[in-house]
Parts: sequence; C-alpha cells; structure tokens
Amino acid sequence: MLRTFDIVLIVVMTAAATVTYTIKHRAENKLEEVRKLDVAIKLEEDTIDLLRADWALLTQPNRLERLVGAFGADLQLVPTPSTQLAQPQELPMLKADLPVPEDKSAKDGIAAIIEKTDKIATGSVAR
Repeated sequence: MLRTFDIVLIVVMTAAATVTYTIKHRAENKLEEVRKLDVAIKLEEDTIDLLRADWALLTQPNRLERLVGAFGADLQLVPTPSTQLAQPQELPMLKADLPVPEDKSAKDGIAAIIEKTDKIATGSVAR
C-alpha cells in the first residue's frame, strides 16, 4: 500500500513540476514579446520625433524664403490674393443643417433653399 501511495505522489509531483515549467516557459515567451514590442514602440517614437524635427527644419520661414528666391522664376509663385480666402459666414450652409420640413409645401421651400445655397459664390474658387 505504501508503495502505491508513493508512486501516486511521485506522479502528482511530476505533473505539478511539468505544469509549473510550462507556465514559466509561456510567461518568459510573453515577456520576450513585450520587450520586442517595447523596442518597436521606442523606435516608432524616435522616428516620430525625428520626423517632427525634420518638418520643423524644412518649414522654417527663412529657408522657404530662400527657396522662393532661388526657384521663384521656375515656379512662378505669387502671394495669395485676399479674394481667394473665404470667411466662414461666406460658406454655403450644409444640407444636413437645414430644418426638416413637416409638410409638402415646406419641402418645396427647402428644395429652393438647397438650390440657392449650392450656388453661393464665395470668391475662393475660380468659376
């Protein structure tokens, strides 16, 4: 009887050790994946910082002014006229912002308003 009990305990202990090792191995694999992801995230953050610095360098006004001076004849750049800029109140109303009509006569009125607002000239687009 004692031998049977000892064999059962050895089997249980071996199974417990196997399960413990498997869990430890999976945890180490997940930790390795987390470390790889941390490295990838750090690389992306560094790349973003580098690109922001590059963008700040490329958009410096004095640099752009030198480029315009150097390539102005080829590009034929001119300042934007104020007539090409639109104020928010000059923009046509969105169709989604129009009131919803309740009867048929109001629907005809809304259709006229939609047609009217779609033909508003803002001065921002050459027509």
